[in-house]
Amino acid sequence: MRVIVVGAGVVGTMHAWHAVNRGHEVVQIERESEARGASLRNFGQIWVSGRAGGEELETALRARGLWESIGERVPDLGFRACGSLTPLRTERETAVAEAAVSRSDAAARGYRLLTADEARAVNPALRGDFGGALWCERDAAVEPRIAQLALKRELLASGRYTYLGGREVREVVGAASVRDDHGDVHTGDAVVLATGAWLGGLVRELAGPDLPVRRVRLQMMQTDALGEKLTTSVADADSFRYYPAYRGEALDALNAGQPQAPTAAEHRMQLLMVQRRDGGLTIGDTHEYEHPFSFDTVEEPYEHLTGVVESFLGRPLPRIRHRWAGVYAQCTDTGRVVHRQQVRDGVWLVTGPGGRGMTCAPAIAETTANELGW
Repeated sequence: MRVIVVGAGVVGTMHAWHAVNRGHEVVQIERESEARGASLRNFGQIWVSGRAGGEELETALRARGLWESIGERVPDLGFRACGSLTPLRTERETAVAEAAVSRSDAAARGYRLLTADEARAVNPALRGDFGGALWCERDAAVEPRIAQLALKRELLASGRYTYLGGREVREVVGAASVRDDHGDVHTGDAVVLATGAWLGGLVRELAGPDLPVRRVRLQMMQTDALGEKLTTSVADADSFRYYPAYRGEALDALNAGQPQAPTAAEHRMQLLMVQRRDGGLTIGDTHEYEHPFSFDTVEEPYEHLTGVVESFLGRPLPRIRHRWAGVYAQCTDTGRVVHRQQVRDGVWLVTGPGGRGMTCAPAIAETTANELGW
């Protein structure tokens, strides 16, 4: 079988990975020389903790296992089973964590409620003031800026993989055939359009104007090396407000009795933080849903995040060396992990995982491969 994959972000690359590893030939086409979208502009978190119970959690856990096995083959991914901690400061925050630990699927997530001393034993860099923490053992991380490149090197070594960068697919010209902007036609047995947040042009033409996917903009930053090891990913209690696993009466009480700080509320913020292999910290993020998006980054969210991080670390944050914005595609049907649609004979669109893309991509691609009989 010959598979044409359009898009070299993490979702597209994982489709290529499964196809090649099932013995098929793959041509992967990317409109940039290399991917430059949300797949590189994220935390690199394999984030199990906040996923909705049922299909979403099952997909995340399956993907987490796949990331670990792929990481054993491709060490440059930087896979590490670091887990996560969410420090808790108030009774309302603790109540949300207690409700999470009492879930029927808490063991599958690796949830455990820790005292402050227990949390510091897990992550000694957290020297700030907090009363306890929610531990999620199943969370993990990879290196987002290099993951696709590392996977591509491994795919090229198979002898069954061709990468074509700097080409934009403009047209579907027949069953499982596409034409790029160089005029070349690429024909296979299946075409997967993993175009990320690129939802106009060909995607709109194929899927129609009512595609149930929206674009979301975020701001993030990265620091110089911390100078010590941050042994886990770190979130703050505002993250409870954005993840479905925490919904319930305790979260309702948190929202009603402990509103977000004005800047956090305005920019729909949470703290997520992961240490990179060079020691720097990737920190975010904001959420912007209304179009047209701003074209600039604003300073207040960075100032808010700096304050939150410093309060957990009990020390000044290292110099911020990168600030950026990104846009990802999110399925508007919150009950679906991803939007997967056959748009022409032999052509499938796979998009809209939202903030689950880096976490769930290996399992999303595996499901496509299974459904298409690769």
